[in-house]
Amino acid sequence: MVRKCLLIQDDLVPYPIAWEKQKELVNLRLTNPNLPDVLWLLRHPSVYTLGTGSNKAYLLDLDQSEYEIYHIERGGEVTYHHPGQIIAYPILNLHHYRTDLHWYLRQLEEVIIQLLKNYDLSAYRLPGFTGVWLEGYKVAAIGIKVKRWITMHGFALNVDPDLEGFARIIPCGISDKPVGNLTQFLPQLTITQVRDDLVPVFGEVFGVCF
Repeated sequence: MVRKCLLIQDDLVPYPIAWEKQKELVNLRLTNPNLPDVLWLLRHPSVYTLGTGSNKAYLLDLDQSEYEIYHIERGGEVTYHHPGQIIAYPILNLHHYRTDLHWYLRQLEEVIIQLLKNYDLSAYRLPGFTGVWLEGYKVAAIGIKVKRWITMHGFALNVDPDLEGFARIIPCGISDKPVGNLTQFLPQLTITQVRDDLVPVFGEVFGVCF
C-alpha cells in the first residue's frame, strides 16, 4: 500500500525556527504514530550547523561571533546552509518502511541521484562516505537524527549557493573533496524547478503519495 505523505513547502525559514518545528513534528508522531509522514522543503539563511561529536577544528578561521552556528542532534560534522540550497526534512516513521538507518541514508542519496538523472547528470555515491557527488564535487550533504524510528533533519542539495561559505570550514570533515553546485553544470537550473522536480522523485523512491 502506498503511504500518504504530507508535503510542506516554505521559502526562507531561519534555522532555529525550522529546528523547533521539526522537533514538534517528531513529537506529535511519537504520540500518534498514525499521523501522516511529512516532507518539508525549504531554504535557510546563511548558517553553520555542527552534528553530535563534531570536531571544532573543522571550523578553520570561522569567526564564531560573526556567523550563526548551531550545535544540533544530527549525525555528521560541520556544514553550511545558504539560500541557494534546497533543504529537505523528511519526518518519516521508519516502522512503515524499514527500521534500518543505513537503508534510510542510501534512500536519501537515491532520491538525489535519480533527481539529477532527470537532468542527464550522472551523480553517484562514494564508498565510505555519506552524500552525493557529481564529477568530483560534493553537491548534497546528508545528516539525520532518528528517535524511536521517527526521522528528522535530512539533506541539503546545492543548487546555486555561495560556495565561499564552505571555504571557512572543512565541510563534513572532508578536506580533499571540493563542494560544488548544480548550476556549475546546468546554469539554467533554478531553486523552484529543482524543488518541484524533487517531490515526485521522493515519492517514487520511498513509495509515498502527496
